[in-house]
Amino acid sequence: MADRTEQSIVINADAEAIMAVIADFARYPEWVSAADEVTVTDPGDGRRAKQVRFRLDAGVLRDTYELSYTWAPTGDAVEWDLISSELQTAQQGRYSLVQQTSGSTKVTYELMVDLAIPIIGALKRRAEKAITDVALKELKKRVEG
Repeated sequence: MADRTEQSIVINADAEAIMAVIADFARYPEWVSAADEVTVTDPGDGRRAKQVRFRLDAGVLRDTYELSYTWAPTGDAVEWDLISSELQTAQQGRYSLVQQTSGSTKVTYELMVDLAIPIIGALKRRAEKAITDVALKELKKRVEG
């Protein structure tokens, strides 16, 4: 992913427990503040969804979009790409998990988003940074809480 935003956080849990929370799309509205509705549109193998539709309401930004997921066979990463959106022309993302010690995992979130409306690059990067920061903090709170 060229020209992307990347942030990391350490979560006090094993990688397997963190990936289980990331993969449980049905529960996203319980802990992802901007997710109004999340629907698995292609369950894939039944364990890890292949396609998911999101209805996002982040105040001034509202969008309905669908993502295609690719899960690493090792269970330590997941990538996604935009299929369709009302506001976005592209979205690529990735969670990478690296077990630090037993009960401690470094989670890295990479994100690149392009919008249908023109936006200055610096503002776009700032928005991506805010999205990744909130996402990692909410994931940490969900896993550790």
